[in-house]
Amino acid sequence: MRLQKYFILIACTLIFFSCKKETSSNISTPPAPVAAATYLDVSYGSDAAQKYDAYLPANRSTASTKVIILIHGGAWSSGDKTDFSTLQNGMTITDTIKTRFPNFAIFNINYRLSTGTSNLFPAQENDVKAALQYIYNKATDYLISDKYVLLGASAGGHLALLQGFKYTTPVKPKAIVSLFGPSDLTDMYNNPVGGNALLALGLAQVVGATPTSNAALYNSSSPVNYITSTSPPTILFHGSNDPLVSPSQSAAVKTKLSTVGVTAEYYLYTGKGHGDDWGDAIYKDCFDKTQAFITANVQ
Repeated sequence: MRLQKYFILIACTLIFFSCKKETSSNISTPPAPVAAATYLDVSYGSDAAQKYDAYLPANRSTASTKVIILIHGGAWSSGDKTDFSTLQNGMTITDTIKTRFPNFAIFNINYRLSTGTSNLFPAQENDVKAALQYIYNKATDYLISDKYVLLGASAGGHLALLQGFKYTTPVKPKAIVSLFGPSDLTDMYNNPVGGNALLALGLAQVVGATPTSNAALYNSSSPVNYITSTSPPTILFHGSNDPLVSPSQSAAVKTKLSTVGVTAEYYLYTGKGHGDDWGDAIYKDCFDKTQAFITANVQ
């Protein structure tokens, strides 16, 4: 009888601890919060110019964290990602973007610059694509989604339009923002602003050819040639007195996008030039419109 009671006691003890263990294993531990992170001068290629800065928000995830790619200008032959450190409204452009889009991951990229003898077209186009591929491949590490926005100024606007219209890999952007970016290089060469032959000469130097000597390269480097009914929604900004890039370059993109039924907005700032004279009020308006456009079109 004592032996039977002993075995009953052991069985009850085992059942008790078994139930206790099962209960504790079912208690879910809340995930640790993801901290914001900044990575500067990350290499996406072997060249010293192939770097980017990454600004990652807190509590990001591969399901919800959208991405903005910033592409600087400089006539494809100068400039740097630090150009977006220019002050507007008391803040750098990079900080303005981060403030307006606090839940977005922001990548500010550099690319190889044409010297007239090296890094000729399409080196810059290829670098933007390579940078996006590298960032896309690190989505799990960075905890970012595949919802991208491309934002570029001047030559960077051209590269944003070219990547967004020409390629659907590594990712098709949800929206494009172009600030006074060229879209038709053949027209830009043949019809320089004010008939300034030096602008045509400068373009030929960075491309490494003229439209006569290499029409195919000019055509393949012109974003307007790749617009289709499946192109991403696009917003464009230009100054009416731009001395470097004719406003017709942005207007042509808006017209063609609208013709094929793609959402497009184009804003022309009367009497203003190539961004350097826009001032705080116009840049605020530009960013207000950009924020509304991205909010509406990037879900």
